[in-house]
Amino acid sequence: MSLIRTVHSTAGHGGVTSTASQGSEPLSSRLCLLLAAGAGLSVASLYYSQPMLGVIGTHLGASDTAVGFVPTLTQLGYALGILLLTPLGDRFDRRRIILLKAALLSVALLLGSLAPDIRPLLAVSFAVGLTATLAQDIVPAAATLAPEKHRGKVVGTVMTGLLLGILLSRVISGVVAEHFGWRVMYMLAAASVALIGLVAWRGLPRFRPASTLTYGALLGSLSTLWRTHGALRRAALAQGLLSVGFSAFWSTLAVMLHGAPFHLGSAAAGAFGLAGAAGALGAPVAGRIADRFGPEVVTRLGAGLTAASFATMLASPWLEPGTRLWLIAASAIGFDLGVQMTLVAHQTVVFGLEPSARSRLNTVLFAGVLTGMSLGAASGSLLLARWGWAAVTLLAIASALAALLVRLWPLPGVGGRSGR
Repeated sequence: MSLIRTVHSTAGHGGVTSTASQGSEPLSSRLCLLLAAGAGLSVASLYYSQPMLGVIGTHLGASDTAVGFVPTLTQLGYALGILLLTPLGDRFDRRRIILLKAALLSVALLLGSLAPDIRPLLAVSFAVGLTATLAQDIVPAAATLAPEKHRGKVVGTVMTGLLLGILLSRVISGVVAEHFGWRVMYMLAAASVALIGLVAWRGLPRFRPASTLTYGALLGSLSTLWRTHGALRRAALAQGLLSVGFSAFWSTLAVMLHGAPFHLGSAAAGAFGLAGAAGALGAPVAGRIADRFGPEVVTRLGAGLTAASFATMLASPWLEPGTRLWLIAASAIGFDLGVQMTLVAHQTVVFGLEPSARSRLNTVLFAGVLTGMSLGAASGSLLLARWGWAAVTLLAIASALAALLVRLWPLPGVGGRSGR
């Protein structure tokens, strides 16, 4: 269905007024960059605190247990925000939601920089998680603005920005906190999100609401969408399985590198995020392949590449420590690319199911991702403690192969007529 998008200048209001729906012409590179930067900088807010926890605890006189709740409450807020707030993108103008969340997120980060002790910082951390779901409003907005034949490329570009935000945030915050202090990092984060909000206010078109459902009906429709679309169930399951291995690796890497034979600090673990970022840069290519040959091909290639990349780490016990580090870095490039390729393809699939429900479809897909991330972090830590790094590697391989199996041979109740 082709819908018309009109753009009208608004003299005296300093912004763009438009009605945006499914685009009929390619997005400008400037708007695509805005969406990618907005997704990356907003989701980065979830992770800035992690390398700074030791410094924060010392400065605020908080125990390790108390300061450990900072990232926990941030992730809890993010999960609840995806479930409770992201579906609103189908009911209201996404531009308004994006601007409001950008304002609230920048305020929350600024308050974090001013926190006098750990208790207000914990409250702020939860608010940061809730409002950082801004990233999950931007992705459906990009899919709506993009013409169908270029949707994979556009979603891939925006998701590259998002993943770069995740992978580089820890590196940046570690450096800033070490040289300028943790409060400065919160201030810089607040300023970056405020800048994105200002640019979005001037450059982002308005979006026509796609649904008239009440809030309760919006949330209730999530289960309806799950039951109706086999493709959605299949995408959420496969991406969730890939997220298990992804999370198990990144949540245990620092602990593994700290022990024998490496004895490396947290800065070295953070540097591996640069390797993952290199893999993330391939996402737009994956989007172009999905546009040309179909997303199914990309989901299989991505899951296969993820499994193969994890499998290469099985050789590490027989290598010298220096060579092992290079092997792990190469593997990180490979599986980050594989996971990102598959996610872009899955989003291309689900965004094409019901244009009027893109925010809710994205909510269901990321519910699978977050579930997999949680299971991966918990099981990875347990396996590392009891059986070592090899057990974590085997878990990652098994989960990636299971995702590939879902894409190759749909399971009963997962495939079906719309299960492609």
